Amino acid sequence: MEKYKCPICGNEDKRYIGYLKNIPYCRKCISFKGKEVDNISSYPKKASFNLSYSLTNDQLCLSEKLINNYKKGINSLVNAVCGSGKTEIVLNVIKYVIECGEHVGFAVPRRDVCIELHERFSSIFKQNKIALVYGGHTSNLEGDLICLTTHQLFRYEKYFDLLIIDEVDAFPFKGDELLESFFYRSIKGKYIMMSATPNEALLSKFNRENMDILRLNTRFHEYPLPVPKFEITNKYLTLGLLLKKLTYFQKNNKQVFVFCPTISICEKTYYLLKAFLKKANFVHSKHPKRQEIIQKFRNREIEVLFTTAVLERGVTVKDLQVIVYKADHKIYDEYSLVQIAGRVGRKKDAPTGEVIFIGEKINESMQKARENIVNANENLQIMF
Repeated sequence: MEKYKCPICGNEDKRYIGYLKNIPYCRKCISFKGKEVDNISSYPKKASFNLSYSLTNDQLCLSEKLINNYKKGINSLVNAVCGSGKTEIVLNVIKYVIECGEHVGFAVPRRDVCIELHERFSSIFKQNKIALVYGGHTSNLEGDLICLTTHQLFRYEKYFDLLIIDEVDAFPFKGDELLESFFYRSIKGKYIMMSATPNEALLSKFNRENMDILRLNTRFHEYPLPVPKFEITNKYLTLGLLLKKLTYFQKNNKQVFVFCPTISICEKTYYLLKAFLKKANFVHSKHPKRQEIIQKFRNREIEVLFTTAVLERGVTVKDLQVIVYKADHKIYDEYSLVQIAGRVGRKKDAPTGEVIFIGEKINESMQKARENIVNANENLQIMF
């Protein structure tokens, strides 16, 4: 019998191949079924974007480099610190691809971030059609720019002349062979990967294959990244220390994210402390009112928000402070702690703030995250 290779994910492993009436099917991607885009030829369109601010010189340099790489057929990895303005960096290359009459997509692993990006791109490219595609929202698969989750890339076989993927190191895309196969299958031309914390394997891949790595160690407002402070005590005093810090921030009218390693710890910590706090709440990936609560936080109706990693990325709140409770928990690696710290100081009119790691000890991940941020601050320059 001829060896079967799945046309969607490329799986050839017999362990994941089943047969129905002697017809083979793939068990790996069996749940990824549905309408796929018609590979209709595009045509040149006018594209212009509107920003209420100007790009920095560093952002403009990277922006021009990305266009040149696309013209030369070179894939790019943008390694830019949290808050450097990665989205702004790709605006010009998106504009260029649309005006060439080619297909461009912007993919992210998480639905919440995808929705927020769609709103942002719609306000920037006001004259262009910006499509939004995620699970349960797939009626319109085409646009001048397609914002989609990485799970939905299976609908776009050899479709994108340029595919941009942000948060390439984030769950659930990171380390998922199936989602990675969807990513490469959907590309007809070239791609741009973006991350504040690319791992060594990804950096080695780009170096090995002579692809271009663009680095930006400067936030758009040119203030340094907030360096985490370690608050270490024994397990019986960590909760009291957390309450002390939160009380201080509330007295100074500061909003706070309290990151907790698990859903159970998040809920338990909230219920233990809520009687002592004003305007507090919690969210996590399974909370049915997550979006409503996050919006209340944005509106300052909530001052203290206990959360899991669901708010680790893609969220910008002015004058935010961050506490990582039980920062020495095994669930946190160097990269996730750097991303969490990157939630602070993202606004030009509020470029500073506090990041506090509370734990029983300083572990390797905490130490490396701090070193990563300190090193970035010592090299506030663009490198090609």
